[in-house]
Amino acid sequence: MPEALLRALDISIGRRVEGLLAGDYRSTLHGEGTELALVRPYVPGDDVRLIDWNVTARTREPHVRVNLAERVLVSWLVIDTSVSMQFGTAERRKADVAEGVALAIGHLATRRGNRLGVVTFGDSNPRVLRPRQGRLGLVGLLSALREETDDEQLGPTSLGEAIARTSALARQRALVVVVSDFRGRRDWRRKLLELASRHDVVAVEIRDPREQELTDVGVLWLVDPETGKQLRVDTRSRRLRDRFAAAAAEERSAVSRALASVGVRHVVLSTEGDWLRDLAVFLRRRSR
Repeated sequence: MPEALLRALDISIGRRVEGLLAGDYRSTLHGEGTELALVRPYVPGDDVRLIDWNVTARTREPHVRVNLAERVLVSWLVIDTSVSMQFGTAERRKADVAEGVALAIGHLATRRGNRLGVVTFGDSNPRVLRPRQGRLGLVGLLSALREETDDEQLGPTSLGEAIARTSALARQRALVVVVSDFRGRRDWRRKLLELASRHDVVAVEIRDPREQELTDVGVLWLVDPETGKQLRVDTRSRRLRDRFAAAAAEERSAVSRALASVGVRHVVLSTEGDWLRDLAVFLRRRSR
């Protein structure tokens, strides 16, 4: 997808999510800003430019204004760029939904002076985009990811390492949105618990319908895109298809339980249907 189309998609998604969660955050810290926190007596060393002359005139003692720091919300997007995200049998790939979610969250997270940072994981070249205002950097990053998709190397996904890296980078309390299919090694629970203890974390899980069931198409060679491991499967067996569906459902339930156990809000989006509407409903419920 050319960068011009990514920008067009950004505009289209931005219009649809307009009016949702704006991401305002009122700082509890005193500092430079325009909103008054309190007026107190002047003490030596205070900036004379902060003297409130009206209060000083009434009390006949010098007083200074102390303002609230500007309201700024820092958000982090942790995006899965592993090869399993290239899978898709419905209307789009999982990577397409992930990019759309990134643009939607980016639209909300960068409004009114708020800042957005990005961490990618799952390929041979993980990237970090430091928090900054505006969505131009996000669009540029997604464009670069598109260009390098064909050159990515096979390898296991480590969501745990990405969460640890995000935890080290996010020093200020922030909103962290993890966008992944949550497949691969389950090495992330403890690190996610540590991250959720300091930040507001949201998990956006992306699924494809064909990952949950086998279709009767005869004998297949199945390949794990994360490790390259191959398995010969006879999909004509009804018993095998039922066992696969049950195991797939249990595996996804285990992911949901693990996320709930660490206090992370969780939404599932599908490559089939209107994923943006489901995301919008989730954000509205979360804001209430």
